Amino acid sequence: MAAFANLGSPMNSRQRRTILMIPSLLTVALAVTSLCARFSSAQKSVETPAVRADHSDAASDLYNETYRPQFHFTPAKNWMNDPNGPVYYKGEYHVFYQYNPFGVEWGHMSWGHAVSRDLVHWRHLPIALAEENGVMMFSGSTVVDWHNSSGFCHGPSADVPTCLVAIYTGHSPKLETQNVAYSNDDGLTWTKYAQNPVIDLQLSSFRDPKVFWHEGTHKWVMVTVLASQHKARFFGSTDLKHWTFLSDFGPAGATGGAWECPDLFPLPVDNEAAQTKWVLSVSVTSGGVTGGAGNRYFIGAFDGTTFSAEASGDRTLWADYGADFYASTSFSDIPKSDGRRIWLGWLTNWEYAGTWISPWRGMHSIPRQLRLKRYPDGIRLVQEPVSELRTLRTQHTSTARKSVADANRWLRSKDIHGDTLEMEVEIEIAGASEVGLKVRKGPQEETLVGVSTGNPKEVRLFVDRTHSGNIEVDEKFPGRNAGPLRLAERQRVKLHIFIDRSSVEVFGNDGETVISDVIFPAGGSQGVEFYSLGGEARIVSLDVWNLQSAWRP
Repeated sequence: MAAFANLGSPMNSRQRRTILMIPSLLTVALAVTSLCARFSSAQKSVETPAVRADHSDAASDLYNETYRPQFHFTPAKNWMNDPNGPVYYKGEYHVFYQYNPFGVEWGHMSWGHAVSRDLVHWRHLPIALAEENGVMMFSGSTVVDWHNSSGFCHGPSADVPTCLVAIYTGHSPKLETQNVAYSNDDGLTWTKYAQNPVIDLQLSSFRDPKVFWHEGTHKWVMVTVLASQHKARFFGSTDLKHWTFLSDFGPAGATGGAWECPDLFPLPVDNEAAQTKWVLSVSVTSGGVTGGAGNRYFIGAFDGTTFSAEASGDRTLWADYGADFYASTSFSDIPKSDGRRIWLGWLTNWEYAGTWISPWRGMHSIPRQLRLKRYPDGIRLVQEPVSELRTLRTQHTSTARKSVADANRWLRSKDIHGDTLEMEVEIEIAGASEVGLKVRKGPQEETLVGVSTGNPKEVRLFVDRTHSGNIEVDEKFPGRNAGPLRLAERQRVKLHIFIDRSSVEVFGNDGETVISDVIFPAGGSQGVEFYSLGGEARIVSLDVWNLQSAWRP
């Protein structure tokens, strides 16, 4: 979990961000007084107090603001950052998230909660885990205790009861510990374990537990971070309550800022189960691929005790080459009959996270299915949008085999425009040094999504938000974010683009390279146009869908 303070300057560590940016001392006093009144029964097992996320009028008055995402997850009101503990249980996807119930600034971190049956349409639920007694609920994970190994589960069934167990960091100014809570009503209410914390190393920078069941060694495994030491630390348990140290990994690779929000999971290479590798992902608060926060990963082996990374040369492996994908975490307990590994992240950057307008602040990425694919220079993580997003498609138009000029005439003739679009395009670069699309285009603004071939040895997929609209949010906001991309046969590239009211997510060559960026265009800037530089390019195929809102009728 990433903490937050000083909205006007870059954040380099959790310690700098633990000063709450609340408008006045009176506000602080009122909030503290309110919390103390609510949470008087500390130091014992308690039901989570009835602090509710404010989602009133979400379907009527909200979810139609200029920058409000229409198919990304956002709370109706107030601050949100990291996704926490995504899990599938009894036919529903649960997402928890870092949430401030009291305002649009970072602070009073609690676990918000929402559920969905399709990963697209979400229903808000009451706060799952609330701040109490000065201890904030930082990031963590949720698992299904299928065999009641914890002893927390109970129910009327004669079979072994199951329940949800959340493992989270308790944060106070000088101490971070790992704790557990459980729910016996499908996540509606939660009880904190009476003997919390379950791990206390007397450290102030020890957080973000990701827990999973390791079948090979028949135990629960927890991966945490020693954030300021740039290490992942592993623990093992048979009951989710008593944990033993297993091993450390790191420091390794990018060590700017702090390490946060680890995840560890197996994936087959090229869908071959016998070639399974393990992926360890960590987020870095600074020193990412665009200079600010970022999301990197390692590929290797895990034997239930130790993670060993494979060599990737001098190259740092980034999950996303945009500025705005952070704190990714994958769903637990997706059925084997489904078989997918799905994750999502926080779609913004600590450099300017506090610039979002009211009444909400923060959004999550679209859910993405993960795969490992073998390339000439090694095995890489591939991400693709989950197929459930297709349910939002409405008007569909398509064309093929056109020059850039002809494609633009076709776009105009079909009146292709919108602030919520999905586009699949295959481009033959031919003699162009740069080719792409101008999206969210208006009289004086546009966001470029394209491919640069100026250096034949290094083709780059990019999103350029230099003229994307409101770029005053941060001095580092304008500019071009780019990542490497391979050219297919006949110098072709494929782009899968999702455009929402304040974001662009681009999946190059079936998810080989991904770029996620927030943008702040005017509401009326909805144009779409192709362009090429340095020579002619050809549009091999183009499919465009307008996307309906996941939040409004």
